[in-house]
Amino acid sequence: MSKIHSIDLIQLSNDIKAWGRTLGFQDVGICDIDLSKHEKPLREWLDKGYHGSMHFMESHGMKRARPDELVPGTLRVISVRMNYLPPDASFASHLNDPDIGYISRYALGRDYHKVLRKKLKQLGEKIAHAIANSDIEHQYRPFVDSAPVLEHALAEKAGIGWTGKHSLTLNKDAGSWFFLGELFTNLPLPIDAPAEPACGTCNACMTMCPTNAIVAPYTVDAKRCISYLTIELDDDIPEALRPLMGNRIYGCDDCQLVCPWNRYADITEESDFYPRQVLHGKRLIDLFAWSEATFLRHTEGSPIRRIGYEKWQRNIAVALGNAPYSSEIVDALQQALKKVSDRVDRHIQWAIAQQLARKSNLGKDTPLRQQDRLIRIVQKGLPRDA
Repeated sequence: MSKIHSIDLIQLSNDIKAWGRTLGFQDVGICDIDLSKHEKPLREWLDKGYHGSMHFMESHGMKRARPDELVPGTLRVISVRMNYLPPDASFASHLNDPDIGYISRYALGRDYHKVLRKKLKQLGEKIAHAIANSDIEHQYRPFVDSAPVLEHALAEKAGIGWTGKHSLTLNKDAGSWFFLGELFTNLPLPIDAPAEPACGTCNACMTMCPTNAIVAPYTVDAKRCISYLTIELDDDIPEALRPLMGNRIYGCDDCQLVCPWNRYADITEESDFYPRQVLHGKRLIDLFAWSEATFLRHTEGSPIRRIGYEKWQRNIAVALGNAPYSSEIVDALQQALKKVSDRVDRHIQWAIAQQLARKSNLGKDTPLRQQDRLIRIVQKGLPRDA
């Protein structure tokens, strides 16, 4: 008997999806590994420098689009998604208060890498146990946004959802407030039908991006994206972009907030993704006062920890510079000089200048019409979370 015929692959595929849902994944899909049509767009994106300082993306080359080069022997990818939208997301109220630090909602709870990877490993073990008496050994490897994997392309191919114009995966029943994960496997499982694009003529995400980072449909210039600026960028944040960041100190959710499909998003059932109160809705000036030891303590097990204390202070300094004038803010900024690094000091000095210029009515605040429109959209489309 051949290795393929020693297993009922159709039944195993159905079992895998059931096990995945039991583990807490909202969707499980299976696809082959042919991503050749994505190689040219990936090469063009890299050639245009849209990856910014993320040099690892360039060094990985086309391996990102070739799963069997990343993990030899891979025949299929099991793609999964898990909701992360927390209860009481407070989008509008926090974005509308310039004295509060806005943190992307995916980062308010436990590090998703750890949560999903553990469950994917359990799924791989269940599969291995199920075929233990067959003549094939299950070889697998889990991935969660931590290796050269085209996760959105794989999710689309596996029927999880289509890639939106903001480059995130969208699902008709769940919007985009979910994490993706993959299990590479050597089993020739039946594949699912791919998801069909459904953005139509909508360009809301492109129009409302505060830094105009979505330079064309399905194309993001990371160098302008607030998520990149606050998380990936190690250097100084370009001065021209600082006023556009508002009070966003870790990531940005704007392109998701304006997406009509997110009206259907579900609240997560995974308590690990519920907000830590020490991070949620806190005053910028209080977050800025954290010592490095406090930062490490409060971000233990959080995705925020990986940016480090220096970036944390840099990001908050920019947000304080964008806040309404306050002598308390100016004092806090001045007292923080020469305590972390020259890079942080440059951002603090910029923030002080912004504050003092605003006090003298010499500073020109960034127009708030787009921000006000965003708040209205959130209040209308996501009233439970506003």
